[in-house]
Amino acid sequence: MAEPGPAPPTDSAISKQRLTATRLIAAFNAMDPDTATSIRSPNCTRYIHPLSLGHSPQSVETTNRSLNSLKTVFHNFTLRVDDLIEDLPARKICMWLTARADTEVGEYRNEYVWNLEFDESGEMIVGWREFVDAGMKDFFPKLQAAYREKERLMKE
Repeated sequence: MAEPGPAPPTDSAISKQRLTATRLIAAFNAMDPDTATSIRSPNCTRYIHPLSLGHSPQSVETTNRSLNSLKTVFHNFTLRVDDLIEDLPARKICMWLTARADTEVGEYRNEYVWNLEFDESGEMIVGWREFVDAGMKDFFPKLQAAYREKERLMKE
């Protein structure tokens, strides 16, 4: 007979930084920029890689605006954590994520790696490096065009 595995972690066994990372994932799944903003320090900059994609670093406010615009074109957005590595002494979490959504220009599928750094309390994200699937370089211009068209129609 196989040995029983370790007991699943209880809430008290989950670190504050892991709970904060989980809140960030939930905020993206709900397309809730206010929650995503509330758990980032005011100086937290989000860097999107690879640099060859040409994304500018995003302040908290820029990420908030970006999420607000994305929620108009993403429907049924789901971000799933496929793997997570946590380094408590360094106050870091690295997550491999997959995303899926419906859009006016077709199905959105993407992979991300988020490297998050936390303050001493574990309750605020102070650093964010995001690696995206470079294959998205062709999809995002179509998505941006759909967003601009939606904005144009709303102004008419």
